[in-house]
Amino acid sequence: MLSPEAERVLHYLVEVEELAEEVLASKQQIVDLDTKRNQNREALRALQKDLSPSNDVMVCFGSMFIKMPHPQTKEMIEKDQAHLDGEIEKLRKQLKVKLSRLYEAQGRPELKGFNLNPLNQDELKAVKIILRG
Repeated sequence: MLSPEAERVLHYLVEVEELAEEVLASKQQIVDLDTKRNQNREALRALQKDLSPSNDVMVCFGSMFIKMPHPQTKEMIEKDQAHLDGEIEKLRKQLKVKLSRLYEAQGRPELKGFNLNPLNQDELKAVKIILRG
């Protein structure tokens, strides 16, 4: 049987390790989704270069190729791209929370400026107008 002090240290280490695992898993999931998003971007670029949108194109699904109409393929990839963007954004928000919990569990100070959000297009235009005078 462990002493109460050793039990408390063991519990602390397990908690920190679990939180760190969650952070690493989220980071890896973001990297994987970003890789898929880049592949989709390459596919969309290849479809844009194709000058004959009336023809069918070959699309790879897992380990098989399927012939699909050009417009339907482009629409499907764009929908997948929007879904991936949403998933990545959601994971990044969750990552901030997980990282904050990890820092709290470790007794480290909270990261300053970590919860900042980027300006959207309208806000950026307004700032540019204000800066011009």
